[in-house]
Amino acid sequence: MAEEFGAEGQETLGNGMDNLPQVGIISQYVKDLSFENPNAPAVYQWQVQPQIDVQFNIGANKAADDVWEVVLKVEVRAQGDQGVAFAVELSYAGLFGIRNVPEEQIQPFCYAEAPRLIFPFARRVLADAVRDGGFPPLMLEPIDFAGLYMQQAQQAAQLQSGEPAGQA
Repeated sequence: MAEEFGAEGQETLGNGMDNLPQVGIISQYVKDLSFENPNAPAVYQWQVQPQIDVQFNIGANKAADDVWEVVLKVEVRAQGDQGVAFAVELSYAGLFGIRNVPEEQIQPFCYAEAPRLIFPFARRVLADAVRDGGFPPLMLEPIDFAGLYMQQAQQAAQLQSGEPAGQA
């Protein structure tokens, strides 16, 4: 079989299949959504703005051959002097097709790039849930997932080498 080369000089297979890296979003969906408004209707009379605490976590697992599920979990709690105004938890997931990508690049993609791609949609779901609960929509600021991933990777490398965290 004759070898063929693609646009960037990378070898492709003669039968139309290629070995170029490919990544794409197959689907995205709400995996779990919970909204609590424990002090309604009194909360709507409160005069003080609550403190908003936002926590997030990212999980990734292989769903099938060449398919990864990335889950962005966001927890928001609005706490005031008089109690909890609202609490919302969202697990928003995306299925990503990942083919011909080196194994060492899958984790950075799943924990940095994939969350960046699905975050705007998760943000909208959260804003709508908070608005539907009777509060002004909560518009989360963009998150630098790549920067956070790099920071955590650096901390993990320092722990493995025995070097104290925070020192370079």
